Amino acid sequence: MTPNKRLKTLGWYLVLAGLGYLFMFPLLFMIVSSFKPESAIFSDLYSLRAILPVGELTLDNYRGVFEKSRIERYFLNSLLITGGTVVMGLFVNSLLAFSLSRLTWGGQKLILSAVIALMIIPLEAVVVPMLLMVSKLPSLGWEEGMLVLKGSWMNTLHVQMLPFVANAFFIFLFYQFFRDIPKDFDEAAKLDGASPFQIYRHIIVPMSGPVFATVAILHFMVMWNQYLWPIMAVQSEAVRPVMPGIQIFFGRETEWGEILAYASFITLPVLVVFMIFQKRFVRSLAGAGIKG
Repeated sequence: MTPNKRLKTLGWYLVLAGLGYLFMFPLLFMIVSSFKPESAIFSDLYSLRAILPVGELTLDNYRGVFEKSRIERYFLNSLLITGGTVVMGLFVNSLLAFSLSRLTWGGQKLILSAVIALMIIPLEAVVVPMLLMVSKLPSLGWEEGMLVLKGSWMNTLHVQMLPFVANAFFIFLFYQFFRDIPKDFDEAAKLDGASPFQIYRHIIVPMSGPVFATVAILHFMVMWNQYLWPIMAVQSEAVRPVMPGIQIFFGRETEWGEILAYASFITLPVLVVFMIFQKRFVRSLAGAGIKG
C-alpha cells in the first residue's frame, strides 16, 4: 500500500471514529450518568468525564426508580405487548407479502398500491379515529363460567397490540425480499403437490432469515418505543408500558439522575434484541441492492 493510500485509509478511519463517537455519546452519557449523583452529572457535562465512569458512583438513582414507580410491572407489560405484536406481525405481514409477491389473484395490484400509499400516513393522522373505534369495541370477559362481552378495549393489553400487528412498511419489506427469490422453487414444489401455505412455510420462510430478523428488530423498536398511543388508550397502571411511565419523574422537582437511570434500564432490551439479530440484520442491509 502506497503512503497516499495509507493516509487516505487513516483519514477514513478517523472520520468513522468521529461519527461513531458522535452517535454513541448520548448513549454513553445516559448510562454513565445514571450511576452518578445529580451534582456530578452537571459538573461533568462539558468534559470527557461525562462519558467515563469516574468520580462518585452510586446505585441510588436506580433505587429511586424502583421505589417511585412500578417499573417491574411496566417492563413486563412492554415485554408482553412488544413480543406478542412482533410474533403476530411477522406471521401476518409476511403472509400478506407472500400472497402479493408469489401468488396471482384479482385486485392484487390494487392492494399493493394501497399498501404503498399507507406507508406515507403517520400514526398521528389516524390516532383519533382509532381511539374512537377501540372505545366502542367490547372486550371478552369471563363471568359465571361463561364468556361475555363487556366494557371496551380501553385500558387493556390487547388495545396496545392488535392495532399495530399489520404494518404497511413491513409488508413492503417482505414483498421486496420475497419477489427476488426465484419462482423456480415454487414451481418445483407445486409439481410435488405442495399447497401455497406449504410453499410459504417450507421454502420462503427458511430462505428469508435476514428480512425476518430485520423486521423483528424494527417492529420491536417501534412497539417498545410506543408513547402517544398508550398515553391516549391506557390510564391504568396495571397495563401501562415503560415509555409513558417516565412521566412520573417529571414533576415540580425533576430528578435527572433517576430519569437517566430509568431511560438506561428500558433501553437494555433494545440493545439485547439488536445484539441477537445483528448478523442477520447487517446481512439483509448488505444484500439489499443485490438482485437475483
